[in-house]
Amino acid sequence: MKSGFAVLIGRSNVGKSTLLNALIGTKVAITTPKPQTTRMPIQGVMTSIDSQVVFVDTPGIMQKAKDPLTKKLLDWTRNSLEDIDAILYVVDATRDIGNEEKQVMKMIEHIEKPKLLVINKIDDSKSRRYIDFYRDLAEQFDGYVEISAKHGSNVDVLKRWIHDHIPEGEFMYPEGQFSNLTSEQQIAEIIREKLFLRLRQEVPYQIHVVVDEFSERDNGTMYVKARILTINKRYQGMVIGKGARGIKEIGQSTRRELETISGKKWFLDLHVEVDAHWIDRMTY
Repeated sequence: MKSGFAVLIGRSNVGKSTLLNALIGTKVAITTPKPQTTRMPIQGVMTSIDSQVVFVDTPGIMQKAKDPLTKKLLDWTRNSLEDIDAILYVVDATRDIGNEEKQVMKMIEHIEKPKLLVINKIDDSKSRRYIDFYRDLAEQFDGYVEISAKHGSNVDVLKRWIHDHIPEGEFMYPEGQFSNLTSEQQIAEIIREKLFLRLRQEVPYQIHVVVDEFSERDNGTMYVKARILTINKRYQGMVIGKGARGIKEIGQSTRRELETISGKKWFLDLHVEVDAHWIDRMTY
């Protein structure tokens, strides 16, 4: 039996969460086109007959932003590099190497664990412009693979590399469990995904979601009571929208996804509150 932890690290928006979902074969991490969608390090569990790999999806590295949230996410990413068995350094072949890449390289260069360079988005025609720059980095790693996480290209090659580089050990999660998230955390993440997809550029990063109640009613309907926390009154109004249209659309899109996943009816009771200090209380 083989078992181990593999961390996915890279700058923001390189496709780490999309890759995590492709590896696990189901949605365990939310994805949006906006950077810094991932907040907490999320564990996705891939179990086969003789091995179990726990992939840790980390927040993207953003060097320029120095706000309290970004600093906290950077600390969580650094902490995720402790007690792991392999590193998957994911890069975006459609973008030039930037300062964030140098920062990530510096974070992992002294870690004496197997490291795989994962060159993502090779399906995009823009990758032809920059891919050779990333191939030049391959000699600094124990291996490299070119993939399309979106379409699943070469993901099996990545899985085989991981299997070969994790140690012997007992399974850490029971078979059939795909994530470390609780049901409440999974629901909160889906709500936050819908907020990211709907709101203007600056708003989603000032928002947090907390599920206060999750239960099944006597008629079989799943009930969720959740708070959407914003840092000021102006953002609260943007989330609610004119005539409460915004919050209704968020609830409807979340409900549709939950009903598709579960096959049950859902009722969402969403409230938007102002809390200027929610970042200080963020934990994972």
